[in-house]
Amino acid sequence: MRHGKKINHLGRKSAHRHALLSNMASSLILNKRITTTVAKAKALKRYVEPLLTKAKSDTTHSRRTVFSYLQNKESIKTLFGEVAGRISNRAGGYTRIIKLSEVRQGDAADMCLMELVDFNDLYTKEGVAQKAKTRRSRKGKRAEGDVAEAEVVAEEKEAKPKKAAKKNKKEE
Repeated sequence: MRHGKKINHLGRKSAHRHALLSNMASSLILNKRITTTVAKAKALKRYVEPLLTKAKSDTTHSRRTVFSYLQNKESIKTLFGEVAGRISNRAGGYTRIIKLSEVRQGDAADMCLMELVDFNDLYTKEGVAQKAKTRRSRKGKRAEGDVAEAEVVAEEKEAKPKKAAKKNKKEE
């Protein structure tokens, strides 16, 4: 059983693992897309997503916190400049892991492509239609014209009973 074992140690000591993840995170931020093994990509996702969330608030404290993880001034500039501007309206899920059909020749490790979601132009509004918000209910959305007509009909229904009630009071 693997109770309480959340960290994939990746066959490395902790200092080596932190250096590896720091360098991979810097490369991901600078290049927007890297090719790596699936295990490293999953570990990197848990490492880099909180840093991307911190980058949404450009304060001295958040810059220093992120710098303590990345140790690279160029990646900090890119993260708080270009990347933070693109991910500002995203609630989470800043990275995407795409498994490749190839395996690494030396040890047959499964390879994948890890990328920042907002920097892939194939999935933006120009390429494929993108949902603006998540669906909250199962009811279909009405067109804007239908909504306006429904509001007018609702107002008329509310107005008619009031007029009828006033007539009934006058007759009494």
